[in-house]
Amino acid sequence: MSPESTGPAERSHGDALQTSEGAGASSPRDARRAPEGAGSLAPRHAATGTATHGAESTAGEQFERLLAVMDRLRSPGGCPWDAEQTHESLLRYLVEEAYEVVEAVETLEPSSRRRDELVEELGDVLLQVVFHARIGQEHPAPQGFDVTDVISAVTDKLVRRHPAVFGGGAGTTLMATGNTLLGEENVDGQAAWSDEIAAAGEQPGTAELAARWDAVKRDEKPQRTRIFDGIPPALPALARAEKALSKARRYAVPGVGPVGPELPEEQREDEERELGERLLRQVAEASARGLDAERALRTAVRRFVREHDGPLPG
Repeated sequence: MSPESTGPAERSHGDALQTSEGAGASSPRDARRAPEGAGSLAPRHAATGTATHGAESTAGEQFERLLAVMDRLRSPGGCPWDAEQTHESLLRYLVEEAYEVVEAVETLEPSSRRRDELVEELGDVLLQVVFHARIGQEHPAPQGFDVTDVISAVTDKLVRRHPAVFGGGAGTTLMATGNTLLGEENVDGQAAWSDEIAAAGEQPGTAELAARWDAVKRDEKPQRTRIFDGIPPALPALARAEKALSKARRYAVPGVGPVGPELPEEQREDEERELGERLLRQVAEASARGLDAERALRTAVRRFVREHDGPLPG
């Protein structure tokens, strides 16, 4: 967790873990999120990381526990800092926590320390998701939503975007049994995926998968009608440039070459190191001359998008 996100909020989160089960439920929905036997807020053992209420707890039970903690913090008598947060005030923490996951992955070799760092940092990202969902739950319709809506939306999206795995019917649904997903029939009465194709070992090619992906995304986002629609404007300049160039390649924008063959691991590491050093030198030169490298690249990307944008091919 970043230094800026510690302090009163972090202490309050720790204090909340000491509270009794179900304390502070402020609505029937809150009570539903702390079911008997699954809503214990007991802390995990500090030395071992194991749950003090039993090592047999499932992911679902731990998730219910997290929801119960967040409900307690946002309820009357909870944490004042947590209670006053909004979607807007939490944005900086969401970005910071995501970058801390990147830092853990890129700077640590596989080890128990890396495992612990990833568990902690991914937990902080999950906390942000749950925090935003809890705030959404407090809004009235039609803008209100809860964590069930969030989970349902992303699960539906994954199924919809992988028709080669789950079948292409709009009515395809999935049932969970243990850790297995079972496909039901779609609205056309067809199997959710083809046993004949699976038996033959046939797999769609990369180009076909890309075309399917684009078609699914167009169905999901019909308001995106131009090549560069959908690039988040808040992205840092370099990430925005990569996103714009990726879209330009996908739609064969003139002057943007295709992606070359994948480099061997060792060669890729060497070339990335050299690229990083060149970029750092460029930024150093810009800084020495009083130029803002981030703004310069952001402006260049904006100009590139303006000059090459156009309607999506039919």
